[in-house]
Parts: sequence; structure tokens; C-alpha cells
Amino acid sequence: MKPARIPQIVSAPEHWSQLRWGEYYREALERQLNPWFAKMYGFHLLKIGNLSAEINSESCAISHQVNVSLNGHPLQVKADPLHLPFAEKSVDACLMAHTLPWCTDPHRLLREADRVLIDDGWLVLSGFNPISLMGLRKLVPVLRRTPPYNSRMFTFTRQLDWLSLLNFEVMYYSGFQVLPWAGKGGKMLTTHLPALGCMQLIVARKRTVPLTLNPMKQSKSKAHIRQTVGATRQYRKP
Repeated sequence: MKPARIPQIVSAPEHWSQLRWGEYYREALERQLNPWFAKMYGFHLLKIGNLSAEINSESCAISHQVNVSLNGHPLQVKADPLHLPFAEKSVDACLMAHTLPWCTDPHRLLREADRVLIDDGWLVLSGFNPISLMGLRKLVPVLRRTPPYNSRMFTFTRQLDWLSLLNFEVMYYSGFQVLPWAGKGGKMLTTHLPALGCMQLIVARKRTVPLTLNPMKQSKSKAHIRQTVGATRQYRKP
């Protein structure tokens, strides 16, 4: 398995239109996000990365939405996503739409999101699926230097493992947009074969207590005094 952190820097596209079939990807992602946006409440929504800023989140009840990136448009806060200039537990939801694929240190980015999120805050991740038609095209040497094929593609298993280590509860994850060149992405294929979708979506919530009880800790907290073998009650004869 390749390490998550890489030394080289690959500049992320500033707009979805810079990706081949990028507008189809953006529209497909917005369709998947709208039902989840309707469930999010709070005061602050943080959109991390260039592509996140262009996602239409009008269906989200969180009114104050801030776009954070080093460049791009629209942009409210110019900052490195690996060093977010926000206090701990100050954000209700973080949207990282295809931010991990062009990040040099995904682990640190997730830790930063975890740091600024409040308890039970929402984390939304999207990316490209390596087990898809796009993943096959990435194997062509000529295409590897152009977006989106110059991005990194992580499997669901790897991303879910990262979230588990940070104690996030995954509410939903699925693939979609099986056919990248189609407006609907192959609706029938997406319905029956979501695992082959070129796009991935993960919705998780930050938890502050273990999701499952540790039987070792539970047994220690309820330890019983063992009876002494052969002990009898002593008494005096009258």
C-alpha cells in the first residue's frame, strides 16, 4: 500500500470546468449531497478546497458558509487547509469535495477537520473511485499528467479506516456516476452497481465517546472481590 503522505505537490484544479466532464461530476455530487444538507443544522459550514467552494449548498440550513483555500474563486479565507485558522470545536460541518485527491497529507487534513469540528459535527468527503472506469483510465501513462487522472484515488476501505481512527461514525457511503461522460452518469448502472461509480461520497459525524464498549475496561470497572478458597465463618462457642 502506498503511503498517504507524499512529498511532491500536485496543484488542484480551481474549477470543476477544468476537469474533463467536470460539470457532470459537480451536478451528480450536488444531487447526492442535497438530502444530507437538509439534515445539517448549526452556525458555521466550512468548505475546504477550491472545488468545495463551487458546490451549491443552498439546501443546507447552515446560513454562514465559509470557503477556505489557497486560491480559487469564490474565496473568503485564504489559508492552507493543512493549517486551518479556526479555533477548536468552532465549526458545525466541513465539506471537502474532492479535496483529499489533491492533498499531500490526507491524514493531517482529516485531523485538522476533526480539530475544528464541534462534537457531533458533520464531515463530508468526496473523491474518485480507483475501481471504476476512471480508475482504469488512470493506468494510461499519457493521461496521468492531466486532471482528474493526476489526482490520488483512495478506496472506501482506506478512507473508512482513517475515519475510524479519529472516532467518526460513518452515516453513509456509496459510489455513483458510473459513466463519467453521461449527464446522469448511467442512472440504471448507478442504482444497481454503485460500487463501480467513478465518484465516491462519505458522510460521517464526529463522536466523542467510543461507539462500542470495551469489554476489558468494562470488566475492570465492575471487578468483584474473589472469595478465598477454604474460608469459613468463625464464631465463638458460648
